[in-house]
Amino acid sequence: MEDGVLDDLTQLLPPLLRSLEALGFVARNLDPTRYGAVMETVGSPDAALRLVRPRFEAWPDELAAMRERLETAREAVLSAFDSLRAAPDEPEGLRAAFRALRLVPQAQEALYPLAAGLPPVSRFFIERDRRDDVALQARLTEAEPREDAGLVAIDDAPGRGGFSMYVPEDYTPDRTWPLIMALHGGGGTGRAFLWSWLRSARTRGAILIAPTSVGATWALSGPDGDTPNLARILDGVRGGWNIDPERLLLTGMSDGGTFTYVSGLEAASPFTHLAPVSASFHPMIAQMADPDRMRGLPIFLTHGALDWMFPIDVARGADEALRAAGADVTYREIDDLSHAYPTEINPQILDWLGV
Repeated sequence: MEDGVLDDLTQLLPPLLRSLEALGFVARNLDPTRYGAVMETVGSPDAALRLVRPRFEAWPDELAAMRERLETAREAVLSAFDSLRAAPDEPEGLRAAFRALRLVPQAQEALYPLAAGLPPVSRFFIERDRRDDVALQARLTEAEPREDAGLVAIDDAPGRGGFSMYVPEDYTPDRTWPLIMALHGGGGTGRAFLWSWLRSARTRGAILIAPTSVGATWALSGPDGDTPNLARILDGVRGGWNIDPERLLLTGMSDGGTFTYVSGLEAASPFTHLAPVSASFHPMIAQMADPDRMRGLPIFLTHGALDWMFPIDVARGADEALRAAGADVTYREIDDLSHAYPTEINPQILDWLGV
């Protein structure tokens, strides 16, 4: 690269990545009762990003794609901070905050393809305690490019029921790979929720599928069009990649966690492990489940003690009911977690899965 381009990258990437980390902190700690304190703790990491003025117009034409991705990520991050600070003055402040945080996956999606050529971006998409792992970095960035690895599917269809998918860059078909099926919360999309899991899937070597519900949320009542759709997606992936039949994880957040119970406890479910997060639960779910399916089924249950949507007693009751029905439950109660996705639980879930 020319010296001017390197100078621009040196100035732009550190504040951009720090700002993205700060937005991740906001998402992890989003709580209507602590919103002001969370934003005060975050401060203004975007201030340095606003001062950066890359000379994109001077970049050579062959770097136009990189320039566009960096501009997209920068604008998404700055807009997210602007909207988060304005949210308390909005009529529905919490909804405004959630809308602001939808810009974070857009920034990550724009940045990710640059990981192969920009080491700081590659490290950003690795679990924090593995970012100094030189061998891991080399394995991911020096892998021979493959059409069936990386972000192999991004659901950009106008309808619902599609999916986004990540395959580790060092994928080879000569061994089996664990699979994560990650279900978004109500009103969300797989395209956005993919980024809640990508770091861990990339670090540990797991294939990641993030489907989008057929309806506005998962089929928690009425006809179930989602379970057959998940089966269709899984069958297609099994036909193209070498999947480990003993490590098929179904996990989800909020409504996605509840549907993890609803679909994952069916007798015909193909998933070997379930990991609901911040989910609702009714004892009848366990009572109506097939006894043979329940017996010894590994379930990793995560919930926040401060959850304002589904209070912690819901999770404690689920733990008790599932154990009574014969499931092999691992229970994690996170003291400072509200109704948000705790990405720090992903490594624990994958350790439990044997990845």
